Amino acid sequence: MVVRGSSSAHRTLAILTTLGSKEAAERGGLGVVEIARRVGREKSQVSRALKTLDAEGFVERDRESMLYRLSWQVFTMAANAGHPRLLAVAPPVLRRLVGVLGERVHLTVLSHDGVLTVLSQGPARTVQAAGWVGRVTPLHTTSSGRALLFDHGDEEVAELLAGSQFASAGPGAPAGTEEFLARLAEARTAGYALAREEFEAGLVGAAAPVRDFRGQVMAALNVSAPANRMGRDLDAAGRVVLSAARQLSQSMAGC
Repeated sequence: MVVRGSSSAHRTLAILTTLGSKEAAERGGLGVVEIARRVGREKSQVSRALKTLDAEGFVERDRESMLYRLSWQVFTMAANAGHPRLLAVAPPVLRRLVGVLGERVHLTVLSHDGVLTVLSQGPARTVQAAGWVGRVTPLHTTSSGRALLFDHGDEEVAELLAGSQFASAGPGAPAGTEEFLARLAEARTAGYALAREEFEAGLVGAAAPVRDFRGQVMAALNVSAPANRMGRDLDAAGRVVLSAARQLSQSMAGC
């Protein structure tokens, strides 16, 4: 990839873009000569730019191979920028999802003590599931809770659920951690999670994970509705939510 322009800014961006390529990652980095060839610059210019980037913590050089690669600082910055980008690109996806399902949909993230709803979009209905923006719901009784835990190991999940009040949930809630883990395994296989009257009687939901540029779960898309409207079609709703979540994941990956 050759980035045209004479400024140092163009040169710096070209170098970072090159080091961020899939091939560079697979090779563990690139040498100065190879980077210079790819960005269409003189080796001396690229060498000076790399030394500056190294000093500022944006790239690092392996002492054995002498190859340059992006530093963890760059990945940390990208991760921190992820949530603002998610909030920017998610609303149109939520609106389309509402148009297809005709029910309220939510964007949720993992909070230290449960599931936090950050966006909610609903249709013009008199009766619909409540909007929960800014409120936290339990991990163990919501479809979003399971979707957000797709990447967690069983021991980690058990630790997160320690102290959860299973007995005080809805009639369809899991009886305990072991049953929750079984339902989580089923959800991972399907790609989406379903909850039938787990949070409260008469309410059903479906959710799927949204992944960031690293492929890690960063949020979940969820639809919730009265069981008498969506109960029979809940599995189909789950597949629709999964499709929307994948679309949002592609946006977060820059595809």
